[in-house]
Amino acid sequence: MGKYILKRVAISILTLFVLITVVFVLVRLMPGDPITGEKITPEIRANLEAYYGLDKPLPVQYITYVKNLFQGNFGYSMKYTNRTVNEIIASSFPYSVDLGLRALALSISLGLVFGILAARYRGKKLDFICIVVAILGTSIPDFIMGALLQYFFGIQWGLLPVAQYLGLEYTILPSVALGFYTLAMVSRMMRASMLEVVSQDYIKTARSDGISNFRVVWKHQIRNAIMPVVTVLGPVVASTLTGTFVIESIFAIPGMGKFYVESVQNLDYTLVLGMTVFFGGFLILANLIVDILYGIIDPRIRLAGK
Repeated sequence: MGKYILKRVAISILTLFVLITVVFVLVRLMPGDPITGEKITPEIRANLEAYYGLDKPLPVQYITYVKNLFQGNFGYSMKYTNRTVNEIIASSFPYSVDLGLRALALSISLGLVFGILAARYRGKKLDFICIVVAILGTSIPDFIMGALLQYFFGIQWGLLPVAQYLGLEYTILPSVALGFYTLAMVSRMMRASMLEVVSQDYIKTARSDGISNFRVVWKHQIRNAIMPVVTVLGPVVASTLTGTFVIESIFAIPGMGKFYVESVQNLDYTLVLGMTVFFGGFLILANLIVDILYGIIDPRIRLAGK
């Protein structure tokens, strides 16, 4: 198990290094000039380029940036005066995480329940309802779902607020909008996996040994059927916890999405790069945790990975 974990950690570190390198180059290739303005004189431009290190050769800029990253320093924003990228991430990330955790709790729990019920009552009315929910969730984009929830529950019926993030009631609509796709995906995968597992020999053997139906379903069928779902939870958890740009924009939530979109529009090199690396690192860490959990759940995985 130790070799398996070390191998996964090494792959994660290499992936992060490649990500930093590729994103650094792509950001520098973005069209436009980050230092613009009517009052920008040649002297001011020279001072700003020196301040942000843009006057140095690209390899030197890269080495300097990597050194700063090892120290946990993402640099200063080029558009938000006297604000570091670390400060911006620290102020916006909690909103995205809070929204993401609520959406995950809703989507994963209900998705598993819907998938299990759909498989247990295959071909019946409950199965049909779960399939319809899964189809709607995977077919309707987030921004459409968010707009529909705002219109009906906020404007038409006046049950919930449609914007801001000031209390529990403000979190319900964006959490549903953000987690609906994940709910549908988990439900569909769990249903398919449950139906595949039910025909396996060990399930038939357990039933023939007189084990109760509840124990067969809970201990054998669900435990093995959940494996494919676990494999996709890494990127799903990471992307959901960091929030989606569209949902945060629709519901006026001051999360990472708001600053990321503005940083791209403003050609804020340091903020674009810092948030991309932060999000990528978060995604890699989530995948690493899922790989380790997957190896713990299924010993065949870690044995094959040696």
